[in-house]
Amino acid sequence: MAGLPQLTDEQRRAALAKATEARQARAEIKELLKMGSLTFPELLDRADNDPILAKMKVKAVLQSLPKLGKVKAKRTMEEVGISESRRLRGLGKQQRADLLARFS
Repeated sequence: MAGLPQLTDEQRRAALAKATEARQARAEIKELLKMGSLTFPELLDRADNDPILAKMKVKAVLQSLPKLGKVKAKRTMEEVGISESRRLRGLGKQQRADLLARFS
């Protein structure tokens, strides 16, 4: 197995800044979902054009929806047939349609 790539201090700082920006953006989206300022269909539309949002896990998104906790999110994913590690970008057409029907 190959080792980690050798990065200069500048490259490392840039990578850390990029990762921090991505985490902040995802946290902001989850907060908007919790408050109801952003709907699930709107998030899916944004995720089509935003690679940071496209990398969000479906499980984390569902848990951020109002009145939907860990148990209901897990149950919903099982009913629709979505793996726990699936990200928004990786949703199939039918999975996406099923989620939109439930949360629109």
